[in-house]
Amino acid sequence: MKIDTDSQKIEKLLTRGVQNIYPSREFLEKRLKSGQRLTLYLGIDPTGTDLHLGHAINFMKLREFQQLGHQVIILIGSFTAMIGDPTDKSATRKPLTREQVLINAKNYKKQAEKILDFTGKNKVEIKFNHKWLDKLDFRQVIDLASNFTVQQFLERDMYQKRMKEGKPISLHEFLYPLMQGYDSVAMDVDGEVGGNDQTFNMLAGRDLMKSLGMKEKFVLTNKLLTDPSGIKMGKSEGNMITLADSPDDMFGKVMSWTDGMIIPGFELCTMVESVKLKLFEERLKQGENPRDLKVELAKEIVEFYFDEDRADKAEENFVQMFQKKERPDEIEEKTVSNFNIVDVLIETGLVISKSEAKRMVEQKAVKINDEIINSVEFEVKSGDVVQKGKRHFVKIK
Repeated sequence: MKIDTDSQKIEKLLTRGVQNIYPSREFLEKRLKSGQRLTLYLGIDPTGTDLHLGHAINFMKLREFQQLGHQVIILIGSFTAMIGDPTDKSATRKPLTREQVLINAKNYKKQAEKILDFTGKNKVEIKFNHKWLDKLDFRQVIDLASNFTVQQFLERDMYQKRMKEGKPISLHEFLYPLMQGYDSVAMDVDGEVGGNDQTFNMLAGRDLMKSLGMKEKFVLTNKLLTDPSGIKMGKSEGNMITLADSPDDMFGKVMSWTDGMIIPGFELCTMVESVKLKLFEERLKQGENPRDLKVELAKEIVEFYFDEDRADKAEENFVQMFQKKERPDEIEEKTVSNFNIVDVLIETGLVISKSEAKRMVEQKAVKINDEIINSVEFEVKSGDVVQKGKRHFVKIK
């Protein structure tokens, strides 16, 4: 496998969207220019059924490594997801079963194929960490733990915050970085890529490989896409874009982002050239309406995951619904067995539980034929158009 050592491509890999490189940028640059084929990985704990834009940011960086000829591994945390990564969590994660984890990861490859190449001579490999972590005995775990100190873990901000608030820290949460660190040892990799919120866990693998006398592992951390206050995209905020989203949903969610996410969005979530990034920044400084730039960002993202035609159609649908306050031309029809609004919302898939359905009605987020409904006892009729929020419409048969 011939390795591409083009200086411009390497410069882009080392800078665009990158937060930090350990042990140093110079170390990784030298390795990339040596012509040696490197093996690196990204670990993903399957805590949900869909990959999201946060994963995609890291996939984009892996894509750069792959296009230079390096070996890329996607590691599914089929063991670590059962422990639960404590990073940035104010409480202990709810544990998952192996069955839940594997079900969650079922469609990951299909979704990741939108960015990475899983075919050909330099295809991305998929591995599962339960295949080696399941085999560790208690003595081996003790030996691995001897390479770390309690102080290393307690210094983490999230643990300091929990202790001040009197919240518990479970012992198994200390073992999570240890297990993730062992992944690097088991696969004998040259490096790891991840979001900068994973720095501690990734450096645990680097420390462990050094302690065991293996090699100097590089760690490349990417910036996170956050709002100006530093909060990441999330399900609770309603702006989490998954790789399974429709073009309309992707477009609409980007348009709901704050203005402060526009430039980071172009940098981290698109393939636009660096020259264009500077132009976008200049246009904002000169007072151009941020909404116009946000439209361009939404189109870039939808076009990357789908195509230009569907990006144009998504823009058209967005304008029709939000600027002209009209319904979309095509509304999906669904048959229901119960016509109470709570049951209708569940049966049509607009919500997943009765509690969510009742909350949507109470928050005046549900309309029937463009009229807000106020009662959970409302009865829907055949032919009615049910709307949840701003973007979701269903016609009842």
